[in-house]
Amino acid sequence: MPDQARRTTQYVLSRLFQMMVILALLSILVFALARACPGDPLRSWYGDGIDRMSEAQKELARENLGLNDSILTQYVRWVSNAFHGDLGISFKYKQPVTRVIAGVWFNTLILGVLSYVLTFFLAFELGKFCALREGRRSDRILQKIGVMSGNIPTFFLALLSILIFAVQLRVLPAGGAYDYGFKYDMLNRLYHLVLPCAVMVTGHLWYYAYMIRNKLLEETRKDYVLLCKAEGIPRRRILSRYCMKNIMPSMLSIMAVAVPHILGGTYIVEMVFAYPGLGTLSFESALYQDYNMLMALTMITGCVVLISNILAEILGELLDPRMRYAASGEEAV
Repeated sequence: MPDQARRTTQYVLSRLFQMMVILALLSILVFALARACPGDPLRSWYGDGIDRMSEAQKELARENLGLNDSILTQYVRWVSNAFHGDLGISFKYKQPVTRVIAGVWFNTLILGVLSYVLTFFLAFELGKFCALREGRRSDRILQKIGVMSGNIPTFFLALLSILIFAVQLRVLPAGGAYDYGFKYDMLNRLYHLVLPCAVMVTGHLWYYAYMIRNKLLEETRKDYVLLCKAEGIPRRRILSRYCMKNIMPSMLSIMAVAVPHILGGTYIVEMVFAYPGLGTLSFESALYQDYNMLMALTMITGCVVLISNILAEILGELLDPRMRYAASGEEAV
């Protein structure tokens, strides 16, 4: 047991070190690319007022914002400030980056978590349903519907849903996170989440349901399933109790990979529905060369993706001892 705990501790520490290295490389890459892109960040700070500024005034403004320093000097200054909890001032909002993010992160959390949970809950149910009816008409019909829905671009599906349910039928709001004055009303928030969540789930559901269906069908070809059938155990019980349990370690890895997949979809949906969240901030920060905001959002997204992958690998090893032995180079007895 102590050896196992020691191996787990060493593994976690090594993965955390790798995560820090990746985040450092990511910050350097984004920092350099953001400043290499065309555009003037002064327009984000001064708006149209920059057109009435002289060259001397522009030069003074760049000096005050620290934009005249070398990229290396700017990066070192940003890292130093970030380690002290200062992520800089947003050029667009004229406020500390942390304050701007604090005002919208909860909106993205609700949309992302709700979409993630609904997607995998329905994917497991749909995958099990299709596996139980392999080759039947219902299975074939659902596969065709799933392929069609999964290949519709997210932004087009979002626009189509707005046209039908918000413009034509007028039964759901076209955008926003809540009505004015209803920020703390969860029912009002859920009302505004219906269309964004429906688009998110529709765009991702079949992709994962199809994986679950195929993995369950692979399990049904194994010897232990034949033994269970010989003992008279119903097929539904075999799939639910045995096959589903055996595919969970591999599904955890897929669910971890799904975090950036669904998070990316969330960012697109936020922009189409004018939903105030991290996705909308990311788009605006890239559009207006809001360097400090872009760096903060990139690092947050990178941390979420890397941490989810580490947790998935650890859980996978705990649920499936074969993965732990493979990682340590030992043979399972």
